[in-house]
Amino acid sequence: MIVGSIKENTSLEKRISLTPDSAKSIIGLGLKVCVEKGYALHLGINDKEYSDIGVEIKSSSKEVLNSSDLIIKVNCPLDEEIKILKDNTILIGMLNPSKNINQINKIIDKKIKPFSLEFLPRITRAQSMDVLSSQSNLAGYRAVVDCVAEFEKAVPMMMTAAGTVPAAKVLVIGAGVAGLQAIATAKRLGAIVSATDVRTASKEQVESLGGKFLTVEQNEDMETAGGYAKEVSDEYKKKQAEMMKEALKKNDIVICTALIPGKPAPRILTEDLVKLMKPGSIVYDLAAEQGGNSAFSESGKINSVNGIKIIGVKNLMNSLPLTASSLYAKNLFSFVRNLYSKERGDFNINLEDEIIDKSLIKKN
Repeated sequence: MIVGSIKENTSLEKRISLTPDSAKSIIGLGLKVCVEKGYALHLGINDKEYSDIGVEIKSSSKEVLNSSDLIIKVNCPLDEEIKILKDNTILIGMLNPSKNINQINKIIDKKIKPFSLEFLPRITRAQSMDVLSSQSNLAGYRAVVDCVAEFEKAVPMMMTAAGTVPAAKVLVIGAGVAGLQAIATAKRLGAIVSATDVRTASKEQVESLGGKFLTVEQNEDMETAGGYAKEVSDEYKKKQAEMMKEALKKNDIVICTALIPGKPAPRILTEDLVKLMKPGSIVYDLAAEQGGNSAFSESGKINSVNGIKIIGVKNLMNSLPLTASSLYAKNLFSFVRNLYSKERGDFNINLEDEIIDKSLIKKN
């Protein structure tokens, strides 16, 4: 059985699915591995690093797709790649079915089995495969680093002979994996940090990192069985806006990380709320590609309103491609290991396994 991986469109996606380390691990399972020539040159990894551990280097993406039983990717294949894929191939990646429904239907029509790792269940056994957590961790860290670069003041409190410089105040909206990492990073840099989330269960996590948790009174259970945030009611949104009015006047940097699986990002900061912030403040919207948590947020752009910078993030992992690829490749290896049966010598699509059943995309 052969596991293959082809180059992504590097102008849009710099991450890779297969590092030399993860390739070695896959070969250790008893599988063969092949990649396209020049697969990771843009990251400074040459083909010899792969061939030295037994990876076969193919001359083109077509050769890889034609010869592989399982394909691992970062993003959903392009139409021309789907045409080349063999029937009954297994495809694994972050396929984003809600955005790529036409491609997904074409894939399924070819009897290809697509696994989208965004749908992994939040269970202990799936933690090593959790691509959302591994990538979000990096996103939360990078968000703070970028904000500090854009912020034209010092972040920690400094006591000098010329006077005291007050610490910057950072508000994190959404205390999932990205939000918690943003809190931890901002605290390490000396900021005063507060955070809010619709899931009251996140209060303890925020406080354990040294952040202040801002609460909205509620009678609703805002967390799904899988541990994700639910869409909130109109009544909750009104209460949230009132709480935000006071918070935004005080904070210098706001980092938005709130997402609802399978739906557009919730709009939390209206135009009026953003305008309450002080000139020189920053809104950094990690949810911009899903519609944005903030007004004035556009994916890949920095907009200025009343002296406030609103940064809409696009392809953030392209700024940390080596680290992001290393973690993503390890996640993929764990998934392949769970899928492969050494006893049978093939890939076992066992729908009684919750991990396999939840991540396999079915027709309609």
